[in-house]
Amino acid sequence: MSATDLYSAVQRQGAQRSHNDLEQYLPLVKRIAYHMKGRLPESVFVDDLVQSGIIGLMEAMQKFDASQGASFETYAGIRIRGAMLDEIRKGDWTPRSVHRKSREVSDAINRIESRNGREAKDDEIAQELGVSITEYHAILQDTTGAQLLSIDEPDHDELSEDRITSSSLTPFAELTESGFQESLAEQIGQLPEKEKLVMALYYDEELNLKEIGEVLGVSESRVSQIHSQAIKRLRSRLADWM
Repeated sequence: MSATDLYSAVQRQGAQRSHNDLEQYLPLVKRIAYHMKGRLPESVFVDDLVQSGIIGLMEAMQKFDASQGASFETYAGIRIRGAMLDEIRKGDWTPRSVHRKSREVSDAINRIESRNGREAKDDEIAQELGVSITEYHAILQDTTGAQLLSIDEPDHDELSEDRITSSSLTPFAELTESGFQESLAEQIGQLPEKEKLVMALYYDEELNLKEIGEVLGVSESRVSQIHSQAIKRLRSRLADWM
């Protein structure tokens, strides 16, 4: 999108903020794009995410209502991220088999934890699925990006990452229903320590996977696996809200 096209789009949408205001928040768009890109395949380009995010930013400038209590940056961040997710979903690259495997992992975690009354461990989940630990970690790696595409529509069978990240760990908490938020915050607090730390570093501190790996002393791919397992564990524990 050229500067001319961007300016025209701002005019068409009746944005009340000046071009300088738009420039002020472009770093926010880029930060969200690069943060999201860390969990997407090579076929998704940062420039495409940024362009979609700019549209979300312009919509935020047009529709923001300060009387609702949230700061503009919080509101804009949600609209920017939503616009990026919408763009990704238009050409959902995730095979149905990947979504199916993601649900199977969550179901396996649910069965183990219901049966044993404690958190399910990696080797137990692999055994429940009938695969090796290496194959299980590969499943986590394959399905981590698919979670970005989970839509928080009432009839969708996936617990969306938007909803998951709407806990007290992120700015999105202001827009979630109180009952779900309380249950989610409780379940995040009960995650295994390493999963809880990864969630906090990724969503609260906004570190990317490589940076989290450096903090934990593990590889980037291992961080991706831990994050993926945390999301699936939360989904299995919050099944009543789906």
